[in-house]
Amino acid sequence: MQIQTIAPLKNVSLFNELMDRVMNRPIHLPGMATFHGYSGFGKTFSAVYGANKYKAYYVEVGHSWTQKKFCEAVLNELGGQTKGTIATLVDRIVEILAEEDRPLIIDEFDYVVKRKFVELVREIHDKSNAPIILIGEELLPSKLSEWERFHNRVLDWVPALPADIDDVRNLARLYCPMLDINEDVLKQLHKMSQGRVRRICVNLEKIREYAVTNGGDNVNVSDLNGVQMFTGTPPQRRAV
Repeated sequence: MQIQTIAPLKNVSLFNELMDRVMNRPIHLPGMATFHGYSGFGKTFSAVYGANKYKAYYVEVGHSWTQKKFCEAVLNELGGQTKGTIATLVDRIVEILAEEDRPLIIDEFDYVVKRKFVELVREIHDKSNAPIILIGEELLPSKLSEWERFHNRVLDWVPALPADIDDVRNLARLYCPMLDINEDVLKQLHKMSQGRVRRICVNLEKIREYAVTNGGDNVNVSDLNGVQMFTGTPPQRRAV
């Protein structure tokens, strides 16, 4: 997965700082860290950019994954053989990570917690000493407190932040470069999107489509009457 262009968002900077901290830590310190926060805050967006910048391995955990499926997915990303028992696969992951000296990013780590193979990831960390960044929802730190030995190996816990108005401006420049969007429109967009990058992007696309349909390149507050903005609230049922 690659991002060809990137807006200088706050969470992208936070994630990059976290990657630097974990990758350049003193050898006696643990090498795991979390980047956690509410859905839509742009965690994955930031992580994928970080993976490209730092040449990190990147795995997004699936809801239905077992321990073996997880190991196979990691090995696929690492370019290793995926045949064998779970123990064999873990040894192979450890060997590759230790040799390559590249970080591993595990997205949707809440599914690892739910499936209770957290200790498997700790084993990979302890034996490889590789930097491992865990991406998850806002309650991930408290969920991990159940596993004390794992919890003690986390170097830093960094919360993703809601998008601010500067983020909205940067996203508008990235995704609607042809439009002159009024500052009041951007402020209203920020308020309606509740700081969620995903909603901001969806609403910017709605604004872009409206501008294309109506043949204009200036967007003012009055134009929003013709745009059905996404706020996260389900649409009202239509009258029959």
